[in-house]
Amino acid sequence: MEKQIMVSNKGATLDTNRRNFLKLGGVGLMVAGLTLAGCRNDDYQYMPEEIFDLGMGDVGILNYAYALEQLEADFYTKVVNSFYAGISNDEKQILTDIYNHEVVHRDFFKAALTAVTPKVLPKLEFKYDGIDFKNRNSILATAKALEDTGVAAYNGAGKYITNLDYLVIAGKIVSVEARHASAIRDLINPGSGDFSGDDVIDANGLDVAKEPKDIVAAAGAFFKTPFTWKEQGIG
Repeated sequence: MEKQIMVSNKGATLDTNRRNFLKLGGVGLMVAGLTLAGCRNDDYQYMPEEIFDLGMGDVGILNYAYALEQLEADFYTKVVNSFYAGISNDEKQILTDIYNHEVVHRDFFKAALTAVTPKVLPKLEFKYDGIDFKNRNSILATAKALEDTGVAAYNGAGKYITNLDYLVIAGKIVSVEARHASAIRDLINPGSGDFSGDDVIDANGLDVAKEPKDIVAAAGAFFKTPFTWKEQGIG
């Protein structure tokens, strides 16, 4: 049975080692993207006036990840373009490193999709209702939600990926997203165990995994541009 879902319009510091740990996490993904290859599906013709459907199979998963990376890159772009008052240099560097990673992730997925299909998700628009980009607590709480969601999204989608090259790259990216989540949690509550809290680590000591339909429901409020996906394809 085909089910269709639409996203509608409706004072801490970290040390140099932590900064370097994050900075190295984004290296090499764009180069790796050049090695991905596949067959183009030239039967699909996307009309700009249509509501975009993410597609089926691996293409659907790549578009799904691309949508989430567009959101994270857009959010951190807004953060680094106008840092909140009182931000420390170390904290500014952490957020800048994460911004750089998310831009690389976003551009990687665009390149990977362009290499294998004409069915590439267009540039999305987002909304940030209730988020105060001048307020540290608001920014870090939103960053925490986005990073935790991103980790759970990759963990939940991995089992649907059939191309092993894509699966390897997804595994590398989710490890970086987990570093982001840990760093943000440490900024919020430094020196605590929140970096691997019970809300994101299960009883087996593994990161939480969530189905694509649950991720879309959780993150849907941020998406201004509507898109659809068929549950049988990626979730």
